Amino acid sequence: SPELRAARMWEGRGLWVWLLFLCAALGGVSAVMQKAHRRHLSLHRHRERGKEGQVLHRSKRGWVWNQFFVIEEYTGPDPVLVGRLHSDVDSGDGNIKYILSGEGAGTIFVIDDKTGNIHATKTLDREEQAQYTLTAQAVARDTNKPLEPPSEFIVKVQDINDNPPEFLHGPYYARVPEMSNVGTSVITVTASDADDPTYGNSARLVYSILQGQPYFSVEPQTGVIRTALPNMDREARQEYDVVIQAKDMGGHMGGLSGITEVKITLTDVNDNPPKFPQSVYNMAISEDKVPGEEVGRLKAKDLDLGENGLVEYRFVEGDGMGVLEISKDSETQEAVIKLKRTVDYETKKTYTVKVEASNPHVDSRFMAWGPYKDTATVKVNVEDADEPPVFMLPSYTFEVDENAPSGTPVGRVHAMDTDTSNNPVRYMIPRYTDLGQFFTITPEDGFIKTTQPLDRENQAWHNISVSATEIGGHHQDAKVRVNIKVKDVNDNAPEFATNNEVLVCENVTPGKLIETVSAIDKDEMAHQQHFHFSLAPEAAKNHNFSLKDNRDSTASVYVTRKGFNRMTQSIYMLPIEINDNGSPPMSSTNTLTIRVCSCDSKDTILSCNVEPFVLPAGLSTGALIAILACIVILLAIVVLFVALRRQKKEPLIVFEEEDIRENIITYDDEGGGEEDTEAFDIATLQNPDGANGFLPRKDIKPELQGWTEGAVTTSCGVIRSRVKKKKARVGCTARAWRLGHE
Repeated sequence: SPELRAARMWEGRGLWVWLLFLCAALGGVSAVMQKAHRRHLSLHRHRERGKEGQVLHRSKRGWVWNQFFVIEEYTGPDPVLVGRLHSDVDSGDGNIKYILSGEGAGTIFVIDDKTGNIHATKTLDREEQAQYTLTAQAVARDTNKPLEPPSEFIVKVQDINDNPPEFLHGPYYARVPEMSNVGTSVITVTASDADDPTYGNSARLVYSILQGQPYFSVEPQTGVIRTALPNMDREARQEYDVVIQAKDMGGHMGGLSGITEVKITLTDVNDNPPKFPQSVYNMAISEDKVPGEEVGRLKAKDLDLGENGLVEYRFVEGDGMGVLEISKDSETQEAVIKLKRTVDYETKKTYTVKVEASNPHVDSRFMAWGPYKDTATVKVNVEDADEPPVFMLPSYTFEVDENAPSGTPVGRVHAMDTDTSNNPVRYMIPRYTDLGQFFTITPEDGFIKTTQPLDRENQAWHNISVSATEIGGHHQDAKVRVNIKVKDVNDNAPEFATNNEVLVCENVTPGKLIETVSAIDKDEMAHQQHFHFSLAPEAAKNHNFSLKDNRDSTASVYVTRKGFNRMTQSIYMLPIEINDNGSPPMSSTNTLTIRVCSCDSKDTILSCNVEPFVLPAGLSTGALIAILACIVILLAIVVLFVALRRQKKEPLIVFEEEDIRENIITYDDEGGGEEDTEAFDIATLQNPDGANGFLPRKDIKPELQGWTEGAVTTSCGVIRSRVKKKKARVGCTARAWRLGHE
């Protein structure tokens, strides 16, 4: 505590005060002895010079000086006498004055200018400044003339034990593995002391442990902390708080001390094997679970941490190793037992496995402590479940003839309820698997039949599903795949493999091969069939072409006449009959189109189109283009002329804005003003003919047969005045139609 530390400090300071007085006394005796010795030397020098007959005077400084010492932290009532300066020329009559300069002169150190005594007026601290360099000089009091050259001397501050040891890097944190041997080094703590290590024992430190025994110890001289007990177990206690003391004066009474705390943590080693909390575990799984379903979990506890606490699991024996599998949850470190394959309650009701837990990382130092593994027995009970019916086969494949009549049997599927209740089963075909509704199934016995004839060329395979549902219970159902193959029959006639036109030159020579035809058949057995070719009966007397069957399912077409004229006939149709050897045999008549083309002398086809006329020999392509351009220009002129005529054509109906003449007649008559607003309709004045619903047209004649010279129709109206008692202005509009005779 601070109070204890202060008490120890003053206890040490009291001892040093006693030593201070002792040193001062010894210093005084030493100064007297030195003065007497120097005076003896000075007299000895005068005598030698006298014998030689020389003038007796001093040639250099002869006053007394020395290296002085002063004790730090002196707190007495009077200034401390540091030392005394005295010159040989000082006869004691007061004519010599001593002057002091340098570090602390006049403030810390003062000198009696008559006696030369130097005193320290302030308390000195060696840790702040260990020594002071001063300069002394003797001068004449009346003239201040130097009697001696100046000389430097040192005042050293003698150390006392006034600074306790300090741990500059505390508190400390250290780690050491558990189960370490006795004497294992943990950490080194170091304290520092500000006192002078070269003087006395003020800075000689000794370390000791105040708290943490008997687990740890500390070396007194080095401060190395070591383990003191064997087999310290982290699982029993992990952290220790250790207090270390450093004491100066070599650890003796009166020395100052400092303490620090060290927190020591035991780190983990793999010294604990995994252990199951119980030896037997009971689990259950329903028989309707699928592989991969979790059966249960178990965990072996390991008191170690991190990598040392990792546990691996495996099966070592048991009849359930074939149906169960084990893995580890890396987050929880649990063993997870899952279903490897399906189980059947009716077949086996219980499985047993033995699980082993072990450490993957074992420390060889602790192998003698025993095996680092443990085992437990797991019993898995299979629970009965209402299972769906089971088909006898995983899938079914049937065959049915093409074009078989409706109701033809295809095959039978069979399923049964494996539960102890053995409920009856009902069958059905889900419609989404048989969209064409080609098949039906008997619900009671599972017989599948056709509902219509099937065409192999349209669909060779029918893949449907059959559902079996138990009657009673939970109505569990199961499905099975049924593949139905439609067997082929020869119901398709052969036909040409391609329908391309055959091109032949007008100047073709008789007997030339112009085409080789082949055939295809949509039936499945077409690759085993052979096709026979012949001309149709209606083309048997054909004199233009002939046909030869090559007996390899191909036929060759030859020309039998000399030359063709495409202006007379450009296309020839040759009917060919194709027969297969199927059962029953099928045949068809296919038409081969032959087009006559224009060719050059090398039989290269130039044109196959029919030309309607022959152009004059002297008319070139440029002339044709010029003629066409002239025709286009003439057409454009005609179209432009018609468009202009249409724009100038007058409209058929006469509107009031057209051909209107007004005659203004004035007369002295007062209007009604604002009160006369209903007298006349201005629209009548604007369109007098429209008031009667009649609009004259220019495109028809008026039906007034008695008029021969013409008639004039006049419309008059009164314009209403906006001001009362004013003259009204009446406008009369006249429109004349002249009636003519055709």
